[in-house]
Amino acid sequence: MTKRHVSLPPLAEEGLRAFIAEVDERLSGDEDTCDVVEDVLVDLHGDREAYERWQSGGDVTPAERVRLQGYDPCNTTLESEYYAEKDEEAFERSKHLQWLWRQFDATPMADNIEFALRFRRMLADHLFEDCGDDCRFFKGITFTYGHNITVGDNVVVHDDVHLDDRGKLTIGDRVSISDDAHVYSHDHDVVDQTEVDLYHTIVEDDVRVTYDSMVRAGVRLGENSVLAAKSIAQRDVPAHHVAAGQPAKSITVKPGWEPVAESTADANVDRREQRRIEYDLPEDLEQFDEFGRDRSPPDA
Repeated sequence: MTKRHVSLPPLAEEGLRAFIAEVDERLSGDEDTCDVVEDVLVDLHGDREAYERWQSGGDVTPAERVRLQGYDPCNTTLESEYYAEKDEEAFERSKHLQWLWRQFDATPMADNIEFALRFRRMLADHLFEDCGDDCRFFKGITFTYGHNITVGDNVVVHDDVHLDDRGKLTIGDRVSISDDAHVYSHDHDVVDQTEVDLYHTIVEDDVRVTYDSMVRAGVRLGENSVLAAKSIAQRDVPAHHVAAGQPAKSITVKPGWEPVAESTADANVDRREQRRIEYDLPEDLEQFDEFGRDRSPPDA
């Protein structure tokens, strides 16, 4: 089933083009990213009058002050900010861009599909390591950092998807990721939850990751494969295969693709170790264990 083209009225189209172009130009220039994000969010949320009053020393309530301060990403924290292994220099900018992406999604304009898809696509050029042409990013998508994600052409990511790039995430051309899917690139040790392993997770061209499914860190979904709804891919899915279940196993080859597909008998192989990413922590890092658990087994 094909889709139809939809367009906005001319004046609405003119307005959104001008706005997106202005934000894109500012983010591409020498202006401080934090300042750009703050300025854009103040206007998107319709808070310019209160913001100017606050900046000029006028009276604001404690609640207003917290809200107005929150438009500045330098006054915020994200969960990934606490991760010890992150690239501090890269994260400083990606955090600000993430904040703009997330707070844009909190505005009514985020439900205007024709506007929102183009705005997020523009932001992806600045946030991701690389983003191809004609990609569509819907509402509620979250990332760990953003700067470790590479996306090909004509990719669609639907509502409430989590793209974890604590390690590295590569998404090929024409990939479709359905609502509520989670694609991971980091894993935790079974005994010591604070021990984190990073991986390169790969979703190759023409893959479909369907509703409410999960891709474990380090897994490769082969070209033209399908991960069925509510499935958990813990091992590689070969090209042209359909995998389903918890854990997901290759159950069949797409009809017509049998001559070029690996046999189902040879599928379901764990190759995650090939994609492990080694990393070093700063020597002067002040670590803390948020759980404070005794991880020693009874006979230790």
